[in-house]
Amino acid sequence: MAATGDRPLRADARRNRDLLLASAMRLLSEDSLTTTLDAIAKDAGVGIGTLYRHFPTREALVEAVYRNELTAVCDAAPALLGELAPLEATRAWMDRYIDFMIAKYGMADALRAVIASGGNPYARSRDLLGSAIKLLLDAGAADGVFRKDVDADDVLISISGVALAAGEPSMREQAGRLLDLLLDGLRYQR
Repeated sequence: MAATGDRPLRADARRNRDLLLASAMRLLSEDSLTTTLDAIAKDAGVGIGTLYRHFPTREALVEAVYRNELTAVCDAAPALLGELAPLEATRAWMDRYIDFMIAKYGMADALRAVIASGGNPYARSRDLLGSAIKLLLDAGAADGVFRKDVDADDVLISISGVALAAGEPSMREQAGRLLDLLLDGLRYQR
């Protein structure tokens, strides 16, 4: 991410930005309506001026948090495939996606404010998620554990449905069982 134009951020500026994003994610997920920018800056251990240098508005911060978390979820797919067999990597990725969705629900009011201000935090979400899922599905099909006729978008909608139906932290065990059922469907060979 560039600070101005195409110049990369200095190491300390990158660290401060990352601290702000992590604090904002946690605090906004807990209470997106009343969390102040001052509270986020204080939690990150930086001054409010540092926050405003990186994110000139609350909406810019919220959108950056959402996109940062989405990128982390999508980037996890190849990393998981490097560590685990395709079946286990896919299940681990599904858990990460459910956690992302739960956090996103906590930020729902803040994300609605971004949209109301003319922003579109979801502009590339479906494409990024679809690519991550396709990578996992292709690896599983090549390994012989997944069907070859499964559409990544269908899997995305299915996992999103699990998040909607069992996305509360108290329902995490049920969400896991639903993801296991989805995985069984991916393995079923016609």
